[in-house]
Amino acid sequence: MHIGIILDGNRRFAKKENKESWKGHQEGAKRVEDLLNWCKELEIKQITLYCFSIENFKRPEKELKFLMKLFKKEFEKLRKDKRLKKDKIKINVFGEKERLDKGFQKLIKKIEDETKNNNNYIINFAIAYGGRQEILCAIKKLVRERKEITEENFKNCLWLKDEPDLIIRTGSEKRSSNFLPWQSTYSEWFFLDKMWPEFTKSDLEEIIKEFKNRERRFGK
Repeated sequence: MHIGIILDGNRRFAKKENKESWKGHQEGAKRVEDLLNWCKELEIKQITLYCFSIENFKRPEKELKFLMKLFKKEFEKLRKDKRLKKDKIKINVFGEKERLDKGFQKLIKKIEDETKNNNNYIINFAIAYGGRQEILCAIKKLVRERKEITEENFKNCLWLKDEPDLIIRTGSEKRSSNFLPWQSTYSEWFFLDKMWPEFTKSDLEEIIKEFKNRERRFGK
């Protein structure tokens, strides 16, 4: 099973708790750490996390600097996490990574290189990501390489080639927000009113239970 999650609601969670917005981002990062354990326990082989969109670059400079600092801190921690080697977890990061600072880019490359041969679990992080941008990039690559425009060739030019079985969005909003427009064509969507820092293992279990009861016809 491959699950995609739009990690939404960190700032609103902080506001509800009468805390600074950066506290919400910190709590959201903690929930991602918990999620890795839950996925192993529930035998979820792949997750794709929408962490930071292209549009998020429009946020205030102060918040952007904090977010980038938090990302680097969390990736440094993840790189040292013994679970990566023990459980054979592969880490992938996709998006317009060239828009991130050089130090963060180097850190991403290190963790990807160090886990590239792991094959039990896959964790994908969508950072500086936009679905429309991904599609445009794939088209440009096809043209540049002079390949025939087929569905298979197009798919192989995407940043993420796998398709999530289900996608969860926290934070009460009910839209896809430019997340995996090609890959999510037949994904089952679940929208939660809970903010991301409030998400629990029980929520994940309930969603999986409902997913199993849905009939997926794929147009048939």
